[in-house]
Amino acid sequence: MDVQVPNQPSPLEPDPLPAKPPRVRRAGHKRGFATLSLGAVGVVFGDIGTSPLYAMREALAHSRAVGPPELAVLGVVSLVLWTLTLIVSVKYVLFLMRADNKGEGGPVALMALAQRALGRSTKPIFFLGIVGIALFYGDGVITPAFSVLSAVEGLKTAPLLAHRVDHFVLPIAAGILIWLFLVQARGTKRMASWFGPVTTAWFLTLGALGLFHIRDDLSILRAFWPGYGIGFLIENGVVGFLILGSVFLAVTGAEALYADMGHFGKWPIRAAWLVLVFPCLALNYLGQGALVLHHPAARHSPFFEMVPHSPFAYWPVLALATTAAVIASQAVITGAFSMTQQAVQLGLLPRIAINRTSETQTGQIFVPTVNGLMMGGVLILLVVFQSSHGLAAAYGAAVTGTMLISTLLAAVVARHMWKWKVGQIALFLIPLSFIDAVFLVSNLFKLAQGAWLPVVFGAGLVIIMWTWSRGVRILSEKTLAESIPVADVIDMLTARPPQRAPGTALFFTSNADLAPVALMHNLKHNKVLHQNNVILTVNTTETPRVSEENRIRIEPIGRDFKKVILSYGFMENPNVPKTLTQCRRMGLKFDIMSTTFFLGRRSIVPDIRSGMPLWQDRLFIFLIRNAANPTDFFHIPPGRVVELGTQVSV
Repeated sequence: MDVQVPNQPSPLEPDPLPAKPPRVRRAGHKRGFATLSLGAVGVVFGDIGTSPLYAMREALAHSRAVGPPELAVLGVVSLVLWTLTLIVSVKYVLFLMRADNKGEGGPVALMALAQRALGRSTKPIFFLGIVGIALFYGDGVITPAFSVLSAVEGLKTAPLLAHRVDHFVLPIAAGILIWLFLVQARGTKRMASWFGPVTTAWFLTLGALGLFHIRDDLSILRAFWPGYGIGFLIENGVVGFLILGSVFLAVTGAEALYADMGHFGKWPIRAAWLVLVFPCLALNYLGQGALVLHHPAARHSPFFEMVPHSPFAYWPVLALATTAAVIASQAVITGAFSMTQQAVQLGLLPRIAINRTSETQTGQIFVPTVNGLMMGGVLILLVVFQSSHGLAAAYGAAVTGTMLISTLLAAVVARHMWKWKVGQIALFLIPLSFIDAVFLVSNLFKLAQGAWLPVVFGAGLVIIMWTWSRGVRILSEKTLAESIPVADVIDMLTARPPQRAPGTALFFTSNADLAPVALMHNLKHNKVLHQNNVILTVNTTETPRVSEENRIRIEPIGRDFKKVILSYGFMENPNVPKTLTQCRRMGLKFDIMSTTFFLGRRSIVPDIRSGMPLWQDRLFIFLIRNAANPTDFFHIPPGRVVELGTQVSV
C-alpha cells in the first residue's frame, strides 16, 4: 500500500503545519556571490571544519600497533585525502547538489523529490526518508558534545596550564554547551553575522599550520597516491575497518553541503569548498602527517602539537578552535530545528511549538522541545563518555547511514527524473553506494564502544514517525468512511433551511469534498448556519515553497458556501489569516475579526481492531495529547475559534 505523506489530517481537522526553517535567509539576488560564499563557510562547513581536531588522532590511535609507523601515517593521510575527494567533492559537490527540490536539499527535500520522480508515495521511499531524518537527529545530539569537548581538551597541553586543569575540561565544555542551548530562545541573528568571518579565519589558520609543518617531512606528499591508503587497508584486514571508521570522522558534516543548499545556492557552496575549505583541510591533514613522521610522539594529539607552544600563539588558536566548535554546534542545533519544522509540515511528527525569534529575518526559529531534549542528550553524553576519544566511538554510524540513504534516494531521482540509463547508474552510483556501505560497516564495528547510541536513538524516532503517520492515515480513512459529501449537505440544507446567523463561518477540513466534522456538529447541536460559509483546506506540497499565484484556489459550491484551498510548501509558515486577506482580491470578502473559525477535535480511544498493535495505539494517543495547539500554527485569533469534537477509535 502506498503511504501518503503530505496533506494528512491531525487530531484536529487541519493538517499540522509549523513555522519557517532556521539558519540563514534564503539565497536571493540582492546578496553578492562573495557574501553568500562567506555565509556558507560559516554555516555549511563548521562541522567538517572541526574534524582536524580529532580525525587524525583517532585514526592513528587505531593504527598504533599495525605495520611500520611511516606506512601507517602515509596510509591514514591518503585515506583522509581521498575520502574528502570522493565523498565530498565528487558525491556531494558534483552529483548530489544537482538533485535539488526547487533549490532545497537534505533528507526531507530528497525524499519528496524521489516521490515526485516516481509519481507516487511508496513505502520504501517513505521508510528511507524517515530513517534518514531520524539518523540526522542521532548525529545532531553527538556533534555539539564531540566538537566542543575536542576543542576544550586543548587546555590539557596549553602553556602555563599543562595538565593542571585536566579535571576542569569536562565542566568547562558542559558550561559552554549549556550557555549555547540557553541562548537559542533569544535567536542567533547577531551571532550569525560573525559565523562566516570567524570560520574563514579558522580555515586559514588550519591551512597555515599545515603548510608550516609540511616541511617537517616533505615525503608526506606521497599520500596523494591512493595506493598507500588501499595497501594499508588490505594489509591490516579487520583493523583496517576500524581505522576507516575513524578516517570517516574527517567528513562528518558533509551532509550540510546538501542540506543547506537552499540557504546559499549551489555555486557559492561549491566555490567555498573548492577555493577555501578543501585546500585548507588538505594542507592541515598533510601537515599533521608530516609532524607525526618527524615526531612520532605527536600522534596522541597531532593538531594541538602543530600549534607553537608560545602563549601568544597557542591561546589564540585554542580560542579560535573553541569558537569554531561552538559555531559548528550552532549549525547542527538550528539544523535540527529546521528538520523538525519540515517533518511536522509533512505530517511525519505531531505538532510541536515553534517560535519565531526574528520578525525581519526569515529562517530564525526556536523549537523549545527539541532544544531541551538535545541539551539533555548532550549533557548525558558528556557524563557517560567523559572524553572526545570516548565520544569518537559513538560518532559516525548515524552520518554514514544518512549518506547511504541519500545515495539510494538520488539513484531513484537519476533513474526516473533525469532518465539515466541503468548503465550510467551502475557506473556512477554503485561505486558511491559501495563506498558509503563500507564506511557504514566500519562504523558498525564500533557498536559495542558507543555507536549503538545514535542507532538506538534513531530507531526510536523511526518508531515515533511511523506510528504518527500510520495513525494519521487510519484517522483519515475513518473520517472518509464516516463523512458526507459537501454537495449532499448543501442539498439537505436547501430542502430544510436551518436558522441563520450573521457573519462568516470558516470550517477547517483535510478533504474539501467532504463536510467538515465541525460543520455537521454545529448543525446537529446548535441547529444554526452562518450567512456565509467557507470550507477551508490547507495543503502541504512536496515542494519547499509555493508561488503566490498558486497559493489560493477558490471554488463556489453553493449560494452560501465557498471552497478555499491554501497551498504551502514544506518549508513555509502557513499564516492563514494573512493569506485569507489576499482572498478579498479574488472576490471572497469578509472581516477576519467577525469570522468564526470552527475546528473539529477528535478524542482518540485505543482499538485493537484498528490495524495497529495496542502499544502503538497508546503511543499515538500520547503523541496526540502532547501535540501543540494548531491555532498557534495557523496564527488564528484565539478569541475567534470554536472547537467541536467527536470520539474516534484507532
